[in-house]
Amino acid sequence: MIFGLTIEKLLLIGVVAALILGPERLPRYAESLAALTKRARAWVSTARSRVRDEMGEDFDDVDWRTLDPRQYDPRRIIREALLDDAPVAPRTTTTATAVATVPPPPVREPFRNGMDGPPPFDDEAT
Repeated sequence: MIFGLTIEKLLLIGVVAALILGPERLPRYAESLAALTKRARAWVSTARSRVRDEMGEDFDDVDWRTLDPRQYDPRRIIREALLDDAPVAPRTTTTATAVATVPPPPVREPFRNGMDGPPPFDDEAT
C-alpha cells in the first residue's frame, strides 16, 4: 500500500482513465507512462551510485541508526539517563519450602501545617 492506494483503488483509477482517454489516446499515454517509469528508475539508480561513490564501498554496511539525528534530542537523552539509573526493584522468589517477600516501605504521616514545627528542609536538594 503506497500513499494509501490499494490494488482496488489503482484498478478503479485505471478504468476511469481508460474511459476518459478513450481507445485512441490510451496507447500513447501508456507509452509515456512507461518512459516516465524508466527515467525514474534510471534517476534512482544514478543517485544510488553517486551516493555509493561519495560514501565509499562500505555504504551498504552503514548502521543507519547511528546517523539518525533524533538520537540527539535532549528529552530522549535525559529520559534514558534517568531510566538507566533507576533502582531495580528486588524480585520475590517462590520456592517449595519458603516464600521470600520484601517488607513494604514504612508509612509516613503527611505534614500538617503548624502541628509538628517547621516543614522539613533538605540542604542537598537546592
